Amino acid sequence: MFAVNLLKELEHVDEYWSPRVVGQVNDQFIKVAKLKGSFVWHKHDEEDELFYIVKGCLVIEYEDEHITLREGDFHVVPRGAMHNPVAEDECWIALIESTTTKHTGDIVVDKTRSIEQQLGER
Repeated sequence: MFAVNLLKELEHVDEYWSPRVVGQVNDQFIKVAKLKGSFVWHKHDEEDELFYIVKGCLVIEYEDEHITLREGDFHVVPRGAMHNPVAEDECWIALIESTTTKHTGDIVVDKTRSIEQQLGER
């Protein structure tokens, strides 16, 4: 048994939009990432995903609205919802996602990271 400090884990993240798996609860991964700029419009047909803001501010854009998240906030993106995370300034987050969740859903862009990459960047 051991403890994981999200802030220390985030200090080791050196690439934006590149989540790193830092833990697992049943079939859910706990990930950390640093974000800056706009990501990519995508959806996850079968999985919800939880964004928790450790530091900074993040806007989750939806097709007809947007949600602004600040330090200490969390938001669950419902499965099947087209969304685009946007961070004007550097933002540190924790994510909780099913182990089956693809980083950018069914599209592949230069920012897409495989689960193997997310597991290997420790």
